[in-house]
Amino acid sequence: MHAWLLPLLAFTTAGALFTITPGLDSIMVLRTAAAEGRRAGVGAIFGIALGLTIWGLAAAFGLTALLAASSKAFFIVKCVGALYLLWIGCSQLFHPRAALTTSPPTTFRPPLTSRHDFWSGFRRGVLTDLLNPKAGIFVVTFFPQFIPPDANIVAFTLVQVVIQVLLTFIWLGLLVALTVPLARFFNKPVVVRRLDRLTGLVFIGFGAKIFLTHSPAAP
Repeated sequence: MHAWLLPLLAFTTAGALFTITPGLDSIMVLRTAAAEGRRAGVGAIFGIALGLTIWGLAAAFGLTALLAASSKAFFIVKCVGALYLLWIGCSQLFHPRAALTTSPPTTFRPPLTSRHDFWSGFRRGVLTDLLNPKAGIFVVTFFPQFIPPDANIVAFTLVQVVIQVLLTFIWLGLLVALTVPLARFFNKPVVVRRLDRLTGLVFIGFGAKIFLTHSPAAP
């Protein structure tokens, strides 16, 4: 179990950076909470978490079994994952965005008492995550890079899923709790540009490191 500690710390750090980088999930949660109330925003968080869990379970019981049996398959996934991270990193480093949203919410409507608000946000969150190919690419290509050579692949991947879901709940929950101030903060050009460039550098570093990763199936 001690052999898992450093890989899990590295994964948690990288996963946290991925989570706080403003993207489709963050934008959707901000807009949902601002337009429909916090209850809908919370529903969206649960929906996104469910979508992420489904992607993670598919990776744990599907792709990771293939990776354990085939070093060639792992090499292909490793290259795709590394190139994906390098592409994201270079895009954020050299082409940072000027704002998170084009029209930040300036007012926050108090949550309605209707129970349908939660389920409306929940459905939107599930569909956003399941129909977002980047979410699938992230899980399928990124998670395996941190698996130690002697680890149980399915068990380790399930732990990664739990960590990533917890990170998602924490970050998106903060967005919902502080909808208006955070939306304004992230819409400042200097903030978004610096955050994009910082995470871009980190992703480039992880992408370069991934090329040196050994297959979990290797002896």
